[in-house]
Amino acid sequence: MSRPSRNERTPLESNDHAVSDGPGAPEEHSPDVEGFPLVPPADEGRSSVLAALRSPRRLKTEVLAGLVVALALIPEAISFSLIAGVDPRVGLFASFTMACTIAIVGGRPAMISGATGAIALVIAPIAREHGFDHFIATVLLAGVFQILLSLLGVARLMRFVPRMVMVGFVNALAILIFMAQLPQLFGPSIPWVVYPMVALGIVIMVGLPRLTTVVPAPLVAIVVVTTLVQLTGWKMPTVGDQGELPSSLPTLFIPDVPWTLETLRIIGPVALAMALVGLLESLMTAKLVDDITDTHSNKTREGWGQGVANIVTGFFGGMGGCAMIGQTMINVKASGARTRISTFLAGLFLLGLVMLAGPAVARIPMAALVAVMIMVSVGTMDWHSIDPRTLRRMPLSETIVMLATVVVTVATHNLAYGVIMGVNVAFVVFARRVAHFSTVEKVSETDADGDGTVDRRVYRVHGELFFASSNDLVYQFDYAGDPEEVVIDMSGSHIWDASTVAALDAVEAKYAAKGKDVKILGLNQASAERHAKLSGYLGDGH
Repeated sequence: MSRPSRNERTPLESNDHAVSDGPGAPEEHSPDVEGFPLVPPADEGRSSVLAALRSPRRLKTEVLAGLVVALALIPEAISFSLIAGVDPRVGLFASFTMACTIAIVGGRPAMISGATGAIALVIAPIAREHGFDHFIATVLLAGVFQILLSLLGVARLMRFVPRMVMVGFVNALAILIFMAQLPQLFGPSIPWVVYPMVALGIVIMVGLPRLTTVVPAPLVAIVVVTTLVQLTGWKMPTVGDQGELPSSLPTLFIPDVPWTLETLRIIGPVALAMALVGLLESLMTAKLVDDITDTHSNKTREGWGQGVANIVTGFFGGMGGCAMIGQTMINVKASGARTRISTFLAGLFLLGLVMLAGPAVARIPMAALVAVMIMVSVGTMDWHSIDPRTLRRMPLSETIVMLATVVVTVATHNLAYGVIMGVNVAFVVFARRVAHFSTVEKVSETDADGDGTVDRRVYRVHGELFFASSNDLVYQFDYAGDPEEVVIDMSGSHIWDASTVAALDAVEAKYAAKGKDVKILGLNQASAERHAKLSGYLGDGH
């Protein structure tokens, strides 16, 4: 199979070990993302804050990078707030507090965290069904879960998430973000002028990057559409219609919820889903930045840092969040930032822009934000994964794993459910495939007394033996036709679980019932220890 060209490959495709974290993990250079030119690899020293502060040129790079990211954060933070069903200021506060906090406690310098579509989709049902206080309590609990999971080593467990599950995760996220825009496009109160404004915004975001990337295309689209609507006097839904924008600094917020088991029952599952989705996306993004910069980051620290950031965000009335792939690429690749300075300043600039330009932000038409989110959806989708040429090359089982992830996620509107389903389907497919690699063959027969009758027969078992492959082991022997002495040579196999030991016990029991002697030989040390420990304690051998 030929490899796709550099321009066809997505970040996930060039980053199969997206969450691998170990000193011996291979480093892969990621291709260009979102059309940004590849920034030359940097050494570890370029991530030093002190080194950047001593260099005016590098400090300028970090400051400008933070400003560009802040400009790009504003429309997305507002849009994600609306997806979550809360006021725009909740998303804006979240992006401010997440960025500033993760800049200090995170494990991956220059990575941007803030309000994201993945988190918004997961937590939206709480805001809709139980109110804002339960919403914030969920954010706080998710932060606690992330800290605990990270300290328990969840970063190492992420390597068991198959690549096609990750691809399905990304595609489902894109579909859900697009579906979340439909209420702003269809309905009796939506004027017809919304549609040309959305189209204009999309044209700007598609065409402008071909001319220049100095100014973020989403920001230009928002400015142009807003200006045109103001000049013409067209009436359409605006950001100000969705909720009040912040006019002051965020203040400490303690959710007014009963601290009971019933509250935990309501917010617990959603908080756990939010924690897992946030860790998954953050660790994937951290590894991508590792590859781009040729530096290593502390994934465990990044995991519990996300938890701390969500707790801080919750106590200041933010919606929580995780790493943002798009804004991180703007910061690292387009702007060349390498330190925590750019991340911290992105949060500060965001707050300053919103507070100083709040009235202007309130007049932004929703059509402009819908256009932004449609392009976010298009950019998020892994189009290569659904290319007919790719699907023809891809094994059917791999496609099924991706589709299972997408279907469950879209059906439940819960990314965590989709990932869990995808992982389970992948394991089943893998087990089914591996099960066919175990075989039993006759290798020798001996006529010891020369009477023309076989007195001793030797079988050899090949392959990895576990619950899927060992179930048929019992039926691979000729119990009635075999001689009085049977040898089963296990030197070409390995016993992985109790199911295999139970299968061998059943084989011995069937031979014993025929009055025949069977010997199991050739077990490696680990298999012999497992067999000796469990044999005879797993039932009646049938």
